[in-house]
Amino acid sequence: MKKRRLGRSALVVSEICMGTMTFGSMADEATALAILDKAFDAGVDFFDTAEIYPVPPDARWQGRTEEILGKWLATKPRDAVILATKVTGPSHTWFAAPLRGGKTALDRHQIVRALEGSLKRLKTDYVDLYQVHWPDPDLPPEEPLRALEALITAGKVRVIGVSNETAWGLMKSLWAAERAGLPRYETIQNNFSLNHRRFLDGLAEVCRREQVSLLAYSPLAGGVLTGKYAAGFPPGARFSRYREAGPRQQAMVERFCNERALEAARRYGAIAADLGVEPATLAVAWTLAHDFVASSIVGATHPDQLDASLAAAELVLDEETLARLDAVAAEIPYPMG
Repeated sequence: MKKRRLGRSALVVSEICMGTMTFGSMADEATALAILDKAFDAGVDFFDTAEIYPVPPDARWQGRTEEILGKWLATKPRDAVILATKVTGPSHTWFAAPLRGGKTALDRHQIVRALEGSLKRLKTDYVDLYQVHWPDPDLPPEEPLRALEALITAGKVRVIGVSNETAWGLMKSLWAAERAGLPRYETIQNNFSLNHRRFLDGLAEVCRREQVSLLAYSPLAGGVLTGKYAAGFPPGARFSRYREAGPRQQAMVERFCNERALEAARRYGAIAADLGVEPATLAVAWTLAHDFVASSIVGATHPDQLDASLAAAELVLDEETLARLDAVAAEIPYPMG
């Protein structure tokens, strides 16, 4: 498993990251532990979670993912694992749910409380990467940065990052950090896949020029790029469940599984077939073909699902294949909006 650096930091991580957001909901504890072991044995040393996980957000199981990951982490040498988690951010986001009394502002009090809870559930005294899950565009960027600086000074956090951020928001935070002499975000975790290329419109340039690394989440577009939704909504699949959930989850179904997104996935699947690889392998390898990507975050609800994603670490896409993939995007631009 090849390694890549997180921004300008000293941390290097496996280019495949194990995402955990289904652990405790769609994947029970035993299954989750088996997935974690399989990823680690394959050379994955980077594991990503969040205080709000698992999804969809539900008061019945909030924090359960970190608890499962903490149980697994206790069986491994702590320094052998690069552990990332997140503070939720403003409660008006899609992840709004009862958490710390519904108070998820990004002030020092809430960030400290969030990390305390995560460390307890993860059974560790530090996290390697601590991320702002959803930023607050109306809050001066120095506010969370000062709180995060205190956690770094205390030895509870090594490196900081942000998630679901815009080009303007990332650049403003970087400028604020430089101006005030505060730690800067070394990573940004955003949606990036063959079906969701908007990162290339502006954020990619920021990352390249400012040496911030993308942690690409949902490289399989929520599983759509595997072809699993080509014939409908299979029982137990994420978007099958979301169709029966609240309006926010149902809106995500329409975003990820609309006709244009499914047609694009079909065409990408045909290219994968020509190459003799699984559609998931092609999709993850495409994210890794970009120089600003440090790691691609893959998910699974069963150990067998990992095989195709892990195989992407050995697949290098040539210029002809990349051009074929770009041609699909030109014919079906922005299928997820």
